[in-house]
Parts: sequence; C-alpha cells; structure tokens
Amino acid sequence: MEENVLSYKHVNIYQGKNLILTDVNIEMKQGEFIYLIGKTGTGKSSLLKTLYGEVPVKEGEAMVCGYNLKKLKKSEIPQLRRKLGIVFQDFQLLNDRTVNANLEFVLKATGWEHKNERNERIAEVLTELGLAHLGFKMPFQLSGGEQQRLVIARAMLNNPPLFLADEPTGNLDPETSDDILKLLIRINREHNTSILMATHNYQLIDKYPSKIYSFNNSAVTLEKGIYVKS
Repeated sequence: MEENVLSYKHVNIYQGKNLILTDVNIEMKQGEFIYLIGKTGTGKSSLLKTLYGEVPVKEGEAMVCGYNLKKLKKSEIPQLRRKLGIVFQDFQLLNDRTVNANLEFVLKATGWEHKNERNERIAEVLTELGLAHLGFKMPFQLSGGEQQRLVIARAMLNNPPLFLADEPTGNLDPETSDDILKLLIRINREHNTSILMATHNYQLIDKYPSKIYSFNNSAVTLEKGIYVKS
C-alpha cells in the first residue's frame, strides 16, 4: 500500500496573527505529482513554508515525511529539511562559490563526512541533469535555466522523498519553463519522488496535467476530474 508522504487535516495556517488559510485538507502519496494553483497572495507559499518548518502549524493535524508538524521542535527542523528537496523561484544560490562548491556546501551541512563520497554524489547529480561540464563555473555565469537545474540538483543530493517547488518556472521564458517542468516530471517518475509544485502557469498545467489543489479566498480545494496518473 502507498504511504502518505503528506497529510493535512483541518489545518489553519497563520502568518503572525493573520489567518491565511482555513481548514486545509491535503493528502499526498509517495510518488504523486501535485500542483498548487492560485493567484499571488492566496497562500501557496505559506503552505509550503509550514512544510519545511518556517511557519509553525498550531491548529489541525499535519504530518510530512513522518514528522508531526504541530509537535515539531526547533531542533528537529534540520532533520526534517533533509527529507525535503526545496526548489525556489529565485534560486538562492551562493554566488561566491562554484557550482561544485554550492553542492558540496549542502552535503557537508547534511552530514557527508568523506570528500570522496561528496565528490561522487556531486558528479552523479550534475551528470543526470546535464551540468557536469559546468561544475567549475560560478552561478552568475549560468543561464536562468542552468541555474534552476542547479537548484534542482541541490534538492536531489540527499534523495529526499518529497520535493517542494515554489513557482520554479516563475523567472524563466516559456521554452525553459517547459524544460524545467519536464525535468521535474522525469525525477518524479524515475526516482518515485513526490513533487508538490506551486504555480500559476496554467499553460504548463494544461500541457502536463496532474492532480490539483486550488487556492482561493483562504480555502484549498481539490479539483475533481483533473488527476492523471503518472
């Protein structure tokens, strides 16, 4: 039986004292690809922030990758984040170091003690994403699409069961956006990685349909009849 990698039941989400989302109910099984859609400001990013511990869950039941977010301690947040691959719209790369050094920084921070193992893992992910020839370049020397591929490579390093992608195509042209989404779909299918992707790019959703939760007026709704099994 497939396990839930994510389960929210009757969750209310706040930013400070402001109620952003009401009575959120979401389930995600291992290997699913789910879109979160809605206009800017409807709470998609706020929901994602609860998943990686930046915004606390105070009301309802919330589980992700085996962690109870309502009981999550600050000391547990680093362990939780090791189970998540996070892909941001604005890349958040370290521009003072090379592609290889960006990835090595993450591996060191997540407990990879042996340099040979770090180098081997970096080579694996860069080769898989077509970036092996760019390892000694600086991030600012890469195109937008290459930078987003590097962000995805960074997210893959620890083989997380769940990717959180917050508008990953928001700063890219249509052709590059298409390439990035196809890459995420390939990772989903080949690695059985669950992917939760916030977007308002309806053209991509129409082209690559999957399960959808829509955000509107503080509510999150499962769109019926949209789901296509990967």
